[in-house]
Amino acid sequence: MMYKKELIELLKEKRISEQIVRAFKKIKREAFVPAQYKQYAYEDCAIPIGLGATISQPSTIAFMLDLLELKRGQKALEIGSGSGYVLALIEKITKFKTYGVEIIKELAKISQRTLKNNKNITIINKSGEGGLPVHAPYDRILTSASADKIPIHLLSQLKENGIIVASVQYSIIKLKKNKGKITKEEFPGFAFVPMRK
Repeated sequence: MMYKKELIELLKEKRISEQIVRAFKKIKREAFVPAQYKQYAYEDCAIPIGLGATISQPSTIAFMLDLLELKRGQKALEIGSGSGYVLALIEKITKFKTYGVEIIKELAKISQRTLKNNKNITIINKSGEGGLPVHAPYDRILTSASADKIPIHLLSQLKENGIIVASVQYSIIKLKKNKGKITKEEFPGFAFVPMRK
């Protein structure tokens, strides 16, 4: 069984940025996992949260957050927000409006309860396929469930100099919007639950 401090050391070894490591230190992962899995909260593995969904592996979450280049005061959207754990990590860094879209009603309700005291976080129960145009544009967009193709339609909801980090099949894709141009980086070798529609 891994303890929190061991997970923190692992993230440091992987050269995850200091601000993300600090967020992992402050947010209690055990608050976001079902009771029967709390003892595994700090293992570097995905944990089932019910209804076919999981809370992703901490090192994968940290890698994706690093790619997002988060800064204080940025408005962020997570599609497939599940337990709400990643929303809590993002808000801990940005200290700003953070939106989550979750298609599974029960998961949306549970995460709303878990995060009810954080006024910066809003979780909406709907399909995330079309993003969340009502609160757009965003500085950062993260998709936490695997899509079949790169979500270029979400670029219209992104601010100038904005970043999308998306799980697409077995890769993590980073898209950056700069002066009307889009740059793309791909990082293969990941597995995510598929996005529901």
